Amino acid sequence: MKELMLGNAAVARGLYEAGCAFVSSYPGTPSTEITEEAAKFDDIYCEWAPNEKVAMEAAFGACLAGKRAFCGMKHVGLNVAADPLFTMSYTGVNAGLVICVADDAGMHSSQNEQDSRHHAIAAKVPMLEPSDSAEALAFTKLAFEISEKFDTPVIIKMCTRVSHSQSVVETGERYPAPERPYEKNIPKYVMMPGMAKKRHPFVENRTKSLRTYFEGGIQSYTANGQQVNVPVNRIEMREEAEVISPFAKHIGVITSSTSYQYVKEVFGNSVSVLKLGAANPLPDELLTSFAEEVDKLYVVEELDPVIEDHCKSLGIKVEGGKNVLSVCDEFSQNKVAYAMGEKPPKGKELGEEVPVRPPVMCAGCPHRGVFYTLNKNKCTVLGDIGCYTLGAVAPLAAMEMTLCMGASIGATHGFLKVSDGDAAKHTVAVIGDSTFMHSGMTGLANIAYNQSNATVIILDNSITGMTGHQQNPTTGYNIKGDPAGKIDLEALCKAMGIQRVRVVDPYDLKATEEALKEELAAEEPSVIISRRPCVLLKNVKFAPPLHVNCDTCIGCTNCMKIGCPAISMVTDENGKKHARVDETLCVGCKVCVQMCPVGAFEGMTEEGITYEN
Repeated sequence: MKELMLGNAAVARGLYEAGCAFVSSYPGTPSTEITEEAAKFDDIYCEWAPNEKVAMEAAFGACLAGKRAFCGMKHVGLNVAADPLFTMSYTGVNAGLVICVADDAGMHSSQNEQDSRHHAIAAKVPMLEPSDSAEALAFTKLAFEISEKFDTPVIIKMCTRVSHSQSVVETGERYPAPERPYEKNIPKYVMMPGMAKKRHPFVENRTKSLRTYFEGGIQSYTANGQQVNVPVNRIEMREEAEVISPFAKHIGVITSSTSYQYVKEVFGNSVSVLKLGAANPLPDELLTSFAEEVDKLYVVEELDPVIEDHCKSLGIKVEGGKNVLSVCDEFSQNKVAYAMGEKPPKGKELGEEVPVRPPVMCAGCPHRGVFYTLNKNKCTVLGDIGCYTLGAVAPLAAMEMTLCMGASIGATHGFLKVSDGDAAKHTVAVIGDSTFMHSGMTGLANIAYNQSNATVIILDNSITGMTGHQQNPTTGYNIKGDPAGKIDLEALCKAMGIQRVRVVDPYDLKATEEALKEELAAEEPSVIISRRPCVLLKNVKFAPPLHVNCDTCIGCTNCMKIGCPAISMVTDENGKKHARVDETLCVGCKVCVQMCPVGAFEGMTEEGITYEN
């Protein structure tokens, strides 16, 4: 049956059809939907792991037991999982093991723009790179076949545009995976030096075999006894009837992933294309033979010149690569067209400039009160990864560092160890509940063990907010929303050696500020847990919205200091400046009420009666 399907959903469908039995992942945009979609299939066990390293280790354990397994993550998550990945390359697998990493060229929701192909090359494992949803489905099924055929984990590399775009796929039935019972094999799976040394030659020989495998035009997998062909690397020669200026000469383009779509949209069949679906290892003979067929060669690839540098190492002349296309940002049809000397069609111009709409914390976000308090007290705030990173944005402007998951706590320890005594009274770490479980605990253990006088604020909003409301070990629910083991943050912090642990409601600005001042003044490490559920959770009941009494408001703009998108300053017909509340956004958190010196914010009770503050 043919369906219009999101790229991430197509990967999940491929997992189902390939007989995958186990999925463990950590949510990270743009990869999150793969695991969410896979969880809809009852035949696949799915879970959110505390972090990507744990997810990959769990998936390895499942494949070791003889079941096809999968783990998914975004590009920076592969950094976390690199430790098991590099050694899994040596051990190989039992049943098939597929890893999906989604890169984020353009940094739509990421702190860097790294190219995951380097991980595949360094770890010496094969990587497939689909360019649309149909390939995402087919490559996922093929990946399991490759994994078992060559005794290797296989990486599928997605990117934001392939993950979050839709195209037509043809779905099939689930077919049973081949039986692979676990067998004890110490030399293969125990990677102590003497045994690992013997596995390294296996890895090098496997890479040679994989290179030969990808030289072939067609690869295949077996489904229900039938062979299904998948053209991973393919050549599409130009059609002479479609050759247009300035491409009278025979132009060849080597490309992959979403860049292939841009090349085809701009140039159609007027240029010859070598479309690479295998990012590692690259097919030397295919690259060389294609280059010999064309007069001028371009390489179009987002981010780093991986294909281009490999071509040059083979002695292939590349006239158009990173000398015309940047290593920064994602591509577009227009960028590719301009780089290759073609003018893209002119679009319609807007009559007026569209105003910039920067990201902002939601109205009623529980983190707002914490960051306002930190800014008010002129604290140095070392922050972390999550929607609360928006605490760095004006007018709160409270966060001064964000590095990677869990780094806020580790960095705060080091910062305080080399700073004078005064710094300890003004420096805090801020981290979310899910991020704390991901990689913040080890930083807190370091604080407890090596005794820096640090204050750590855990923003507990009862969910993993930034990636779309996934459960985590502190929420008490699993990926399907069923009751699960729940970690008690207060008990955990105390068990790790932190004696001072307290909980505050961030909607209460006075209590939040008192807690902050007291813990900063303490002569020992402390943890403040700011606990209030995310306002976007379906089970959170809003209070009635507030409105402003225009006669009372003096236009002092105090309420604007919290940066709530529901509040704005307007001038009425009489020329009086006053605050205004957008009742469609306001959730009645009353943080603004505590900011107003004249009590201008009023509200409605559930019975519809107006009350004054």
